[in-house]
Amino acid sequence: MVESIKHCIVLLQIAKDQTNEEKHADGFISTINPVDSIYQPSALESTVILNMPTQASPVPESAQLCKAEPRPSSLAVGPVLSNLGSHQSPTPISTGSGLSAPSSSLTSPSHVNLSPNTVPDFSYSSSEDEFYDADEFYQSSTSPKRCMELPSSCSSESATALTRSSTGASLKRPNTTESLNSSMSNGTNEAEQFDTHDDRDDDGEGESVEEHKSVIMHLLSQVRLGMDLTKVVLPTFILERRSLLEMYADFFAHPDLFVSIGEHKEPKDRMIQVVKWYLSAFHAGRKGSVAKKPYNPILGEVFQCHWALPGLENDENPEPVSEGPIPWASKNNVTFVSEQVSHHPPISAFYAECYNKRIQFNAHIWTKSKFLGMSIGVHNIGQGCVSCLDYDEHYILTFPNGYGRSILTVPWVELGGECTINCSKTGYNATVTFHTKPFYGGKKHRVTAEIYSPNDKKAYCSIEGEWNGVMYAKYANGENTVFIDTKKMPTVKKKVRKLEDQEEFESRRLWKDVTYNLKVKDIDSATEAKHRLEEKQRSEARERKETEKQWETRLFHEDGECWVYDEPLLKREPNLLY
Repeated sequence: MVESIKHCIVLLQIAKDQTNEEKHADGFISTINPVDSIYQPSALESTVILNMPTQASPVPESAQLCKAEPRPSSLAVGPVLSNLGSHQSPTPISTGSGLSAPSSSLTSPSHVNLSPNTVPDFSYSSSEDEFYDADEFYQSSTSPKRCMELPSSCSSESATALTRSSTGASLKRPNTTESLNSSMSNGTNEAEQFDTHDDRDDDGEGESVEEHKSVIMHLLSQVRLGMDLTKVVLPTFILERRSLLEMYADFFAHPDLFVSIGEHKEPKDRMIQVVKWYLSAFHAGRKGSVAKKPYNPILGEVFQCHWALPGLENDENPEPVSEGPIPWASKNNVTFVSEQVSHHPPISAFYAECYNKRIQFNAHIWTKSKFLGMSIGVHNIGQGCVSCLDYDEHYILTFPNGYGRSILTVPWVELGGECTINCSKTGYNATVTFHTKPFYGGKKHRVTAEIYSPNDKKAYCSIEGEWNGVMYAKYANGENTVFIDTKKMPTVKKKVRKLEDQEEFESRRLWKDVTYNLKVKDIDSATEAKHRLEEKQRSEARERKETEKQWETRLFHEDGECWVYDEPLLKREPNLLY
């Protein structure tokens, strides 16, 4: 209700400010409207705003984003109980469409049933319109940008099939083993082989939306409270210069915390280390003071990188992992691969491992956005699984929701929701709560966590602080310590192959024209480059539909309700289990 009132107030103030245009023309600045410095509407735009459809029902609050009525297909968010053999790989429970029989020797873990509040109450786009970043005003005659005419053949396609059919025509699985495992260009050293512009912290990331006033109001004219943003034309200037697949790699910006999980001898200490790595994984994903949206990955898009562990950067005799995700990385590196495995619904799968530390991580995330008045909510549906091979332990974890606040001024990101971390073998578990800022007072970015022993209702470790700042731990024995200080912890730069060494479906090469034009602030050219990519994907989808062929993924496969990396460490080296 509060968000609804705020949204109405903003629209009324913008309309009211029409009477102050003469003052602005004479050099005066109105102090009535808090967003005057952002936008001065024309008569036409004011008409569009005043005729926006009203929303009678109250907008969902952040706590209601996940509220749902029961659905026939379930998504497990609790602990996964697994009985692993030498070739079983526990992975997050997939939210893919429907159930399918296991497609490999990897066995899906059993899971608990959903609570009624697991799945949010909005519909998913598995059978809805196209899911793209934008069509960028190409169909709008009142757009502040120049218009382009779309081909008449660009109609909405049916949902891309996720499961592989044993009958009928199907696409040949893309032969990516050779291309992904291709060696570097001959005669180059490491400094030349990898892109040194890792995180692309360039100028302009801290800008507000002031310079895009008319575009912001055009966006507002398209939305209403509670609207599914997969159907909204989003302006290019709000895009972050990287793919969502690359953003997920930032979960491992502190690879030393990740690999040290298995170094602890006691299960209670290993759980603490899992929580420490988990809480350190979110701050690195935000590169600037202004919240921006990463590119929606193209179906089949792949991102791959690796990190050198601190202290092992100058390994004199690196031993490569020829069968690993990144064949040119060494056994001391943390390697990472991600793939957009589904377009309807949008699902990203990613996998990381460190060979010498005998640890791996497999996850998937299904994202869904929703307009909340003055904010945008993103529900991250999915799970991750940390597998510590030395102890045959598997930690199942969930992800928080994300919110883009202050979308009319200087957007910023906060996390919200309750997440869980469970180890079914030891019984240790943790609850992590990301607190959204109250409307009045309160602090931003608060997080609390409680870690429990098996069958114990009192936490032996309590954590409180800011997920992008300092977090403090209080133990049952009375000890108080700094748990994590993200301000002082240096992030480790990921290493990505240079564009000329990448395949055409790898993220940075795929989006290079969009990224370049965003960097030089040529928004129109960035829009056109992105539109070409989306049109290419539409064309390929139409061709598959006409020929009754199905898309097959490159690095991951759907096994029951799970998205599993094809060749995880646990499968390649079963003798590492004990």
